[in-house]
Amino acid sequence: MHRHLINASPIEAVNGKDPKSIIDHGAMSAGQWLAVLVTVGLNAMDGFDVLSISFASPGIAADWGVDKATLGWVLSMELVGMGLGSVLLGGVADKIGRRPTILGCLLAMSMGMFGASLAGDVPTLLVFRLLTGLGIGGMLASINAAVAELSSHRWRSVAVTFMVVGYPLGGVIGGIVVQKLLGGGTWHDVFIFGGSITVAFIPIVWFLLPESVDFLDRQGKPGAVRAINRILTRFGHESIAALTPHTLESSQRAVTDIFKPGLIVTTVLITLGYFAHVTSFYFIIKWVPKLVVDMGFAPKAAAGVLTWANVGGATGVVLFGLVATRVGLKALTLVTLLGSSAMVVWFGRGAHDLTSLAATVAVAGVFINGGIGGYYLLFVKVFPTHVRATGTGFAVGVGRGGAVLAPIIAGYLFQAGFGMQAVATMMAMGSLLSAAALLALKVRAA
Repeated sequence: MHRHLINASPIEAVNGKDPKSIIDHGAMSAGQWLAVLVTVGLNAMDGFDVLSISFASPGIAADWGVDKATLGWVLSMELVGMGLGSVLLGGVADKIGRRPTILGCLLAMSMGMFGASLAGDVPTLLVFRLLTGLGIGGMLASINAAVAELSSHRWRSVAVTFMVVGYPLGGVIGGIVVQKLLGGGTWHDVFIFGGSITVAFIPIVWFLLPESVDFLDRQGKPGAVRAINRILTRFGHESIAALTPHTLESSQRAVTDIFKPGLIVTTVLITLGYFAHVTSFYFIIKWVPKLVVDMGFAPKAAAGVLTWANVGGATGVVLFGLVATRVGLKALTLVTLLGSSAMVVWFGRGAHDLTSLAATVAVAGVFINGGIGGYYLLFVKVFPTHVRATGTGFAVGVGRGGAVLAPIIAGYLFQAGFGMQAVATMMAMGSLLSAAALLALKVRAA
């Protein structure tokens, strides 16, 4: 599509006046930080919506009498949706925009959460969890690209780290709320609460999260200059007179570039690494509540232990972001992945009381979520702007295969008679394989 230059020469647009340069090199305004805060909230909501089935699983198992193998599928179904949503909707976000994709995902998620609250059997619940997962998957790919493109170069890593913190933070806040809900209600209330929060975010996104000016500039549609200038003015930046000049190189760019020679090795390695790590991650996240109940404690206590896993997770992401300003991103992520593997093995030793178990999963959360944070920062570094949502979506989407497999594999291993230590040790190998893939990955300097 040809660019429409208005009242300026191409040279003027290039010399510091293009939208990307203004955002990259300008100061971070209050409006930009507010938009980043919205993405933190969206990721927190994603975190709760994913964990809602974990919070609800003990009640579902008791009401419907499902065995552990079947429960593994119940725990994994929204992860199947997340994988599909990330792969399919990440590309959509690079074509139609981050903002409309996010709004569409919110609608799908709210329908899925409210539908799950009304489910009366396993097949119906699986359908609505699949729908919820589709929305979450598209959301994760879209907000990672959005927060990177809303932020200046100087503050981009910090902004992405804040966004990633939202995921475990949603688990923490959600866990506190769920303990109260389960104290006097049923598992249905968990999904009603999640659906209500999801719906509430639709007007918040509509009014506070603008489209990426870099995306609008690349699309070059009629009216793009006016739309970009409204956003730049809102952020307190200077206006542009023209879009960035159209070039042959940019016209040949496509979302399929992640599979072309320049990026294919990067795409494969970072996807494999993410896939392997989330296998260990979701073993902890998905099975903690049921294992706590199996130890003889109430579902309310199980929600409390999972909350501590997310407290550790939020702490781990913050610490990772702070240390990453002084230590190389790749090296720090490698150390975090090794720590994650060790802590999953340690988790397999079990505990005789809730305090010890909560401490173990909290420390595990520090390393596991730190590794996740490292990957989201790596996505921003290794994928260029025009395929950032596509590349992130593909890596997260295919990587979610590990998330899908983790609860299912663990469920069948338990069903086959393997003990907790043996299962945890096998599931810990995911983070080790992730470290091996990351060793082979080339990461550009900042």
